[in-house]
Amino acid sequence: MSFELTKNEILKEILKSGKDPVYFINNYARISHPLEGLIPFKLYPFQQELLRDFNDHRFNVILKARQLGISTTTAAYVAWMMLFHRNKNILVIATKFQTAGNLVKKVKHIIKNLPPWMQIANIDIDNRASFVLSNGSEIKASSTSGDAGRSEALSLLVIDEAAHVEGLDELWTGLYPTLSTGGRCIALSTPNGVGNWFHQTYVDAEQQQNDFFPTNLPWDVHPERDREWFEKETRNMSRRQIAQELECNFNMSGETVIHPDDLTWMESTVKEPQYRTGFDRNFWIWEKSVDGCNYLLSADVARGDGKDNSTLHVIKLETMEIVAEYQGKPTPDVYADMLNRIGKEYNNGMIVVENNSVGFAVLSKLQELGYNNIYFSVKSTHEYVEQVRGEHMSNAIAGFSTTSKTRPLIIAKMEEFIRNKLITVYSSRTLNEFKTFIWNNGRPEAMRSYNDDLTMALAIGCWVRDTAFEAGKLEQQYREAFVDSMFVASTKLNTQIKGQEGYRADNKTSDQRQKAMQNMQQFGWLYKG
Repeated sequence: MSFELTKNEILKEILKSGKDPVYFINNYARISHPLEGLIPFKLYPFQQELLRDFNDHRFNVILKARQLGISTTTAAYVAWMMLFHRNKNILVIATKFQTAGNLVKKVKHIIKNLPPWMQIANIDIDNRASFVLSNGSEIKASSTSGDAGRSEALSLLVIDEAAHVEGLDELWTGLYPTLSTGGRCIALSTPNGVGNWFHQTYVDAEQQQNDFFPTNLPWDVHPERDREWFEKETRNMSRRQIAQELECNFNMSGETVIHPDDLTWMESTVKEPQYRTGFDRNFWIWEKSVDGCNYLLSADVARGDGKDNSTLHVIKLETMEIVAEYQGKPTPDVYADMLNRIGKEYNNGMIVVENNSVGFAVLSKLQELGYNNIYFSVKSTHEYVEQVRGEHMSNAIAGFSTTSKTRPLIIAKMEEFIRNKLITVYSSRTLNEFKTFIWNNGRPEAMRSYNDDLTMALAIGCWVRDTAFEAGKLEQQYREAFVDSMFVASTKLNTQIKGQEGYRADNKTSDQRQKAMQNMQQFGWLYKG
């Protein structure tokens, strides 16, 4: 109350509040409670941290559970910005005009219920879904029409329930230029599947591929919620509802080729690489080459000038871990040099390259460089043959051919490996591709505007691992069985009568050990293939 403070104290409080939104809200903001009426807005630690992020970062994207008070926290921040800054222009958009209008109403309510001496700017123009302060700051709610906010420079854009706003990709194209003079953006939402603007923006923010700062606020960030609360709250909810409303899980759209439960399991294996190297720092390494281990390098090649990427997985065959990965846009020559170098680093592992138009250029370059462990297969049958034979066979071809016949086979093989937890993926880039790899009219493919280069490279790798290497093992077993069935006849006719000197009951002059030694000496080359 003003009578409790001197003028100097009032001035100090105003200055202190103007510098720190957390201090301002904790001490002076009041909000409506459905049961208790008008109450002080006391921020929880996670809400205070969020407010600091609003101040520290120009663009914020918040993936949140329901009922955490994030919309109210955002409204309080907007009230602080409008009150203590002149000529701020703020636009709020949401799934429905009424939802955006409700946030504007919260801002107005906070300002109106401040102590009179804290109301350093008055509401001059007051409409249902907009108002203007005497210091020139204004806020308005808008529909999600294509021309929303296009004609004005914005200080702050708030997108409430962004994952549920249809056509936000196109809307953002028009809104982003309005922020070019230093404007900020706060996009907040519960998840709503994958493939929408909010999902893409949040995923890219996590990988530091855009200017947004990501914040993840699942149900348990609230200090008053525990497992008992969660179990009571979710008793009548479906698994999908729980994932969307409380767990901040993008994966439960039900359309992904990889089952949501498998995606959840894979999330538990994702970890940061030990090294980020290469000319573009896009070669991620989780484990260096280990002597005595076998590796498979599965690569997909892009033109180097389009939206697609050239990709590579280095698979450790003994454990089926992806120990290294590349994603980038090198030219075919540069990429061939990379594959040659990486292959030699990983014990001269077999390199399988998708032999599309630019893939052939990479394969030719690898052969020129003298790499001697390239995957070859017979045309039409896709039967694996060793490079030393394939290079001299008219019906063999270097690399793997992805066709309408082989594509569903390799994807099914990859899904089988993942479903049975036979392969370990550490990469967030690969996992994020899986989240947008969906069934589209019965065809598995990336969502519109998303890539599947890492996915397809891994699918090829899984197929080759389960065909070429298994076929090689079987052929080796045949060779060993063939050699073991051989022996050198070294018996002599025994003409001695039983009881005479020199008589042997078994008529054999060599035992099993001698036979094996002779076989190894004469036919050992078969063991080596």
